[in-house]
Amino acid sequence: MAKARVRQPNKKAQILKSEVIFEGRSFGVRRDELIEPTGVRTVREVVTHPGSVVVLPVLPDGRIILVRQYRHATGRYLWELVAGRMEKGENPKKGAARELAEETGYRAKRFKVFLDVFPTPGFLQERMYLLLAEELTPGQASPEDDEKLVMAAYSKKQLEEMIRTGQMRDAKSIAGLLFYFRFIDTRSTKKARRQ
Repeated sequence: MAKARVRQPNKKAQILKSEVIFEGRSFGVRRDELIEPTGVRTVREVVTHPGSVVVLPVLPDGRIILVRQYRHATGRYLWELVAGRMEKGENPKKGAARELAEETGYRAKRFKVFLDVFPTPGFLQERMYLLLAEELTPGQASPEDDEKLVMAAYSKKQLEEMIRTGQMRDAKSIAGLLFYFRFIDTRSTKKARRQ
């Protein structure tokens, strides 16, 4: 039985007061006093962020490139898709091209946004664009000084096993890969139809 859709009002919050608490290199923190669209008066702290890109680079044989790097907030090394903060004035495709070249050296002829999400909407303003990168050509990586990356390419089967066994712990990469395998990867779709 299908659930009835509840119609939400399209009103925006009324900001009564806004104060920047912190402004860092990667993000900021703002405190807003507001009246929410529901009429509730409240105070919310918001982590401000310029937005980010996540790149899913697909090689001609279908393998997908991942990078492994140390993530201080987690205290561990993580395998993940190429990703990074968008620079001022960048659109998602330009940001994806820059991040892909910096982290892997690869260039792509085609970028396509396939997912547009808010990773932590309860307090984080970040909007994350996931892009498919195809028709890759190799080149020299030029990571930032604080990025010490290892790069590897994995098949769908290997990636699914990494996700299933907890070897991959990065949420954006898990979401992007599973969405890609389920809704975009034509190799998987054609194979499923034949079975």
